[in-house]
Amino acid sequence: MRTMKRNILIVISIVLVVMTYTVISWGGRGPAEHAGHGSETEHITQSGEVMYTCPMHPDQVSDKPGKCPICGMNLVHGEEEMGDEHKVHSGHSEEVEQPTTSDETLFHCPMHPTYISENTGECPICGMTLVPIEVEEGGESTVEGRATVKVNPDKQQLIGVTFDTARVSDLSMKIRTVGRLAYDETKIVKVHTRISGWVERLHVDYTGKEVNKGDPLFSIYSPQLYSTQEEYLLALKGERLLANSSMTGVLDNAQSLSEATKRRLKLWDITDEQIKRLEKSGKAEENIEIVSPINGFVTEKNVFEGRYVSPGDILYTIADLENIWVLADIYEYELPHVRVGQEAKITLSYFPGEEFTGEVTYVYPYLNDNTRTAQVRFEINNPDFKLKPDMFVNVQIKIDLGKRLTIPRDAILYSGERRIAYVKNGDTTFEPREIKTGVPTAQLVEVLEGIEEGEMVVTSANFLIDSESQLRAAVMSMIDGHSGH
Repeated sequence: MRTMKRNILIVISIVLVVMTYTVISWGGRGPAEHAGHGSETEHITQSGEVMYTCPMHPDQVSDKPGKCPICGMNLVHGEEEMGDEHKVHSGHSEEVEQPTTSDETLFHCPMHPTYISENTGECPICGMTLVPIEVEEGGESTVEGRATVKVNPDKQQLIGVTFDTARVSDLSMKIRTVGRLAYDETKIVKVHTRISGWVERLHVDYTGKEVNKGDPLFSIYSPQLYSTQEEYLLALKGERLLANSSMTGVLDNAQSLSEATKRRLKLWDITDEQIKRLEKSGKAEENIEIVSPINGFVTEKNVFEGRYVSPGDILYTIADLENIWVLADIYEYELPHVRVGQEAKITLSYFPGEEFTGEVTYVYPYLNDNTRTAQVRFEINNPDFKLKPDMFVNVQIKIDLGKRLTIPRDAILYSGERRIAYVKNGDTTFEPREIKTGVPTAQLVEVLEGIEEGEMVVTSANFLIDSESQLRAAVMSMIDGHSGH
């Protein structure tokens, strides 16, 4: 629709110029032939100068370049509106040469800045009027593809430019991740027997039951264990009978036999209390109780009454939950900041408002190929067994990095491998700087190279300034190219 309106206006402009040309032609025949025509047209014709008119308001005609007082568009030559076959003449039949600009002035299209011409006219791409290129002093390129730009204070306020100062700050970062609770693998015990036999009675008959160290788990009948008890009782009896013997070595042999038998009972997980009970009663027990080696909860049960068991069969799994692990995933770029011994704040959605303190105890030496994370282990005390394995948790590690030179994160523009920030020089000049950054935090970024302490950097509207900077650098490059021809 806008194109149609513009074409109509151009046609109207051409018609007006043709009428002007006709009036000029009549003016060469004598005063009688053009009497009654407007005095303004007569004045323009007699001036002998090239006429300029506004494409949007053809009634605005001037004898010199400028802008339309109504819409502000650039005035164009009258012959540009008429075409090559209709030139504005000053009463002469020869063709008037199109005026050109000075060698110092170039023109470009506002919509297509890469199109540059040495003459005024229209853009062959969109038809807009070419405007002069204004090159300000101090516009030298300082970063590849970018140039120093000047923006007056009024325009800065209009586009919302804000600044901040590069300063040395106490930098700290927070690593946030999620994890899950897990059993402490160092406090998990597998219960099995070292003898064969039949399970006569279960004292712990379901999974999840809490047991203490020394509590009976089950009783077993083992012919091998029964005969070993008999041997031990006989050895003790012989030792007592030979206590007063005068034969050299006989008592020593009896004592060695009893000690060997007692050691065999211990290797079969018979406790000292059970051995003392056997010595006191003097009678072998058919069913021997197997007891829990630690405090904890039964997490696995593979035994039933009447089952025949063999050495190596895992009958119970018991886990101590007074100390529990947190296994969390940390991204590889965060790993250099994680150290064993650091404290972490751990929260759970199950206990809103409650925090637990954990400690980094191990960083696993490999990465997950799919997530590019490494597992980090934390330990938490859990004396009331409030925390349960496989619960999900939120983990936060606060790391103090000391004093570093920093700028706001919003001041940095990321351009591939480059980091660009615009530094304010004076009131209106903005210089692009390539910087090298260090540790990023939520609000600040460490600066290693490119900016000095106390310099002002642009923190908002820097995208607009960067666009102007790249455009100016491109135009300067084209101007240099034209100058070289």
